[in-house]
Amino acid sequence: MSLDQGQSPAAAGFAMPPEWAPHAGCLMAWPTRRELWLDRLDDAKADYAGVARAIAGFEPLTMICNPGDETEVRNLCGSGVEPLPIPIDDSWVRDSGPIFVRNDAGQVAVVNFGFNAWGGRWHPHHNDADLPNRIAAHLGMRSFAAPFVLEGGAFLVDGEGTLITTEQCLLNPNRNPELSRAQIEQGLRDYLGVSTVVWLKSGHSTDVGPAGTDGHLDGVAAFVAPGHVMLEAPHDPDDAEFAGGVANLAALTSARDARGRAFQVSQLDPGPEASVSYANFYIANGAIVVAVGGEDADGPALDFLATMYPGREVIGVPGLAIAYGGGGVHCITQQIPAGEPAQV
Repeated sequence: MSLDQGQSPAAAGFAMPPEWAPHAGCLMAWPTRRELWLDRLDDAKADYAGVARAIAGFEPLTMICNPGDETEVRNLCGSGVEPLPIPIDDSWVRDSGPIFVRNDAGQVAVVNFGFNAWGGRWHPHHNDADLPNRIAAHLGMRSFAAPFVLEGGAFLVDGEGTLITTEQCLLNPNRNPELSRAQIEQGLRDYLGVSTVVWLKSGHSTDVGPAGTDGHLDGVAAFVAPGHVMLEAPHDPDDAEFAGGVANLAALTSARDARGRAFQVSQLDPGPEASVSYANFYIANGAIVVAVGGEDADGPALDFLATMYPGREVIGVPGLAIAYGGGGVHCITQQIPAGEPAQV
């Protein structure tokens, strides 16, 4: 596959802003795939509604849903959440939805990356693959078509030219088998406007199998600020995530970001009893929204996030059903940067 398919976002002066930059709003997608949720579908809807209500207290929240589900969305999410009827197959908008980029003039555009349902795990997924185009049309926004597969949960950016991802996911042959590591890096530069790509080893050890994502980054790490990364790294050698955390920590401490800085790494140890991912949260305008499991580990994790993001209210929302589906709050949300829609 050639990565030369016309002008790229970077060539047009666009780059992805950091997640803490001001938002115009947030996108979510209503749970719909019963084959995934089984008898937990109603629980999933309740958890999604809780996330939506929390975020809607800080910024506009649009809930994409299959036509006909608008009333259910309004009833469960409240009047502060706006349903948007667009056909969807699944509800992980961080991965299937658009990625937004912005230029120095404050214009915002969509990047439409290829979506193959996490390496062909779920079918059908044609509606989700077309979702970025439909959102761009709804917003009246310019759209760039990226000629390779990428999910939003597989990477993080700092807004100053640095992108972090995992080898486990982006180098998996079920995504872009025809592309080399160097070609993937160039694609990230061209379509997200970064200059430096930092590779960690893996995501969670359990992030495999039918509902896995092959090592998404948003379960184990988050940018706190440029040059500062929060990393889930258990201290107990008997923890199943210990080896992965050690490898990721080593990769981060030996790397340099786009400005030549060594990374400051703040380690989060959730403890083996945690049933949710505390690293998998959404940065809203003025808040951090994170899943909690009603366990002893919740309090220390919320306190830790409060120290990482001073000035933002840390809000814990029930997330056990979202975790059952294979993700967290970050996985089910996508920020829309503040700005005016870029025109073609």
